[in-house]
Formats: sequence, structure tokens, C-alpha cells
Amino acid sequence: MRCAFLLLILVLLGGAREPVLVPEISQHEIQVRQGFTGADLLLFGAILSPEGTRAAQGTDIVVVLEGPARSIVLREKQKVAGIWVNADSTEFRSAPTFFAVAATRPISQIVDDKTAAIYELGLKWLQLSPIGVIDPSEQQRFAAGLVDLMRRQGLYQEDDGAVHTSGDVLYQARISLPSSVQTGTYTAETFAIRNGKVVASAITRVEVKKEGFERFVALNAENNGLIYGLFAVLLSVGMGWLAGRLFALV
Repeated sequence: MRCAFLLLILVLLGGAREPVLVPEISQHEIQVRQGFTGADLLLFGAILSPEGTRAAQGTDIVVVLEGPARSIVLREKQKVAGIWVNADSTEFRSAPTFFAVAATRPISQIVDDKTAAIYELGLKWLQLSPIGVIDPSEQQRFAAGLVDLMRRQGLYQEDDGAVHTSGDVLYQARISLPSSVQTGTYTAETFAIRNGKVVASAITRVEVKKEGFERFVALNAENNGLIYGLFAVLLSVGMGWLAGRLFALV
């Protein structure tokens, strides 16, 4: 099967001049159902030169998996008179709900800071744009706080050495999605980097969808507020009645 895969790649390389990446992903659709505990994605593929030689020789691979973006309000809490209260806050216009970077070795050893910033190769280089005017030092502080918060939740990840190559041709990396991932389209972009320069890139996508009862609730919450509200009320009343009956039997 591996030979057939490589033969197909060689045919596709016909008139190419630069190295070519052929990426693939183990699942193009992830269904979120009741009891969903997360998922492991295997991102793999091959990199070859136009002549069919081992283009991966001396080439680093970096994979960036990014989830759908949304606006996020980040609030800073302070302790006043023994009580935690909201203090400063800022809103980021567009922040990825999930962001993971896997590489063959530390990013700082692969590219310089300018290249890393251009392609957002790492959490340090993630572009987070605040809404409104904010002092640059404050923006950096809030951005670092958001990254730290998302990282502790498993939603932002960075793993140097997570990409493994085989035979200077094939590569693979595993990225874990936690149970709290948002639904939507996730983009996996793979970069081939040689001598500090990106020589090839390719994109694959995966859809995270709610199915079953969760899908019914989500669709009605978004498209039919009245039915969703009535359902929520009936569910609350039913649970209250059931709890009362159970306590009456004790």
C-alpha cells in the first residue's frame, strides 16, 4: 500500500519544481455525542522532490491544527477585601478555539522569529487582535493570559518533537482534541521547512459535528429559540418532579 501511495505521488509531481507535500488526516469528520471524551488525530503524509528523491532529507516538518475562531472576552480578577472581583478586561476580535503545533524539533531551531511570526509557528507567535485601543504591554499581558488559560484547558498545545519522519519521505504526528472542543471546521496546515525557509505547504480539513441528542439541542438553540426554551422548561420541571419523587421514597 505504501508503494502504491508513493507511485501516485510521483505521477502527480509531473511538472512541479518545488518539493511537494501530500498530507492526509486519519479522520475528516469527528462526531460529538453524549459521553464524548475527545479524539486523537493522526496527521500524516509524504514530501518528495520533483525528481522523486527524498526531499525530507534535511527538511523539518511543522503541523499547525487550528479550530474555528471566535471573539473572546478576557477578564482579570483581583482580590479586594478578601473577595475576588472583576478588574481589567479586554476583548479579542478573533481567537482560535483550538490551536496546536507539532514539529520535528523546537521551532527556534527551525526558523527565525520573523518567519515564525509570519506563519504563526507556535503559541508565542499566535496573532490575537484586541478590539479597541490598548497599550501594547497590556495587550501582550492579556494575550499571554489567554494562551495560558487555553493551554491549561488543553485547547492550546505545542509539542516539539511530535512529528516523526520515516525513510526521509513519510511523516506523521498525533494531536489530541479534548472533550471540550468547539464544533466547526478545523484546518491542518503542514509546512516543509529547509534551511530556515518554508519550501512547501499544504492544507487538510476536519469537521467536528454534534450528532444525536446534542445535535438536536444545538440546532434548536440556534434556529428555534421558542422550542428550545419550552424544552428547557419542561426538562427542568420533569427533573424537579423526579427528584421530589425519589426523595419521597427515602
